[in-house]
Amino acid sequence: MKKLIFILVALTIGFSSCDKSEEEDVYNPTTDGITGEWQSSGSNVAVLLSTYFKVDSIYARFEANNTYYVESYALDTKTIYSGTYAQAKSTTGSIWTIVLNQSTPTAVTSEGMFEITETGTVYSMKYEVVQTTPSISATPPTPAAGFGSTNGGALGTWNIQNFVQIVK
Repeated sequence: MKKLIFILVALTIGFSSCDKSEEEDVYNPTTDGITGEWQSSGSNVAVLLSTYFKVDSIYARFEANNTYYVESYALDTKTIYSGTYAQAKSTTGSIWTIVLNQSTPTAVTSEGMFEITETGTVYSMKYEVVQTTPSISATPPTPAAGFGSTNGGALGTWNIQNFVQIVK
């Protein structure tokens, strides 16, 4: 009888732990924010990046442990960026703020915001960030001022990147 109780307890723990891990794999933009894999290409690439830096596509992976990895492609050249990030839900609509502390290829800090929307089963992200350290005399966008508010709105929509989530 003791063995039967032990087996039932073990099975209960096993099944409940499987259920929890399956729930963690389901993406929820209101709690997970930017966590996941994203891609941007063609007209979704920010005008600033495509025009001045000839970027034609970007792949980004944001891990739940607050690390990120980005591949940027321009003129058949791949550049890899990596580092850590911190995200926080703002009090403005569904906009989140983000601070990226890049370590590769050079140490820089960028700040900005993003917003994730859902169309059917597809998640899209509007993303606007700017380098703040070392200073390039740019000011980051703010949720209160909305998208297009980099440098007080001087860049308009040129610094807005659009991503689509990669679903595995």
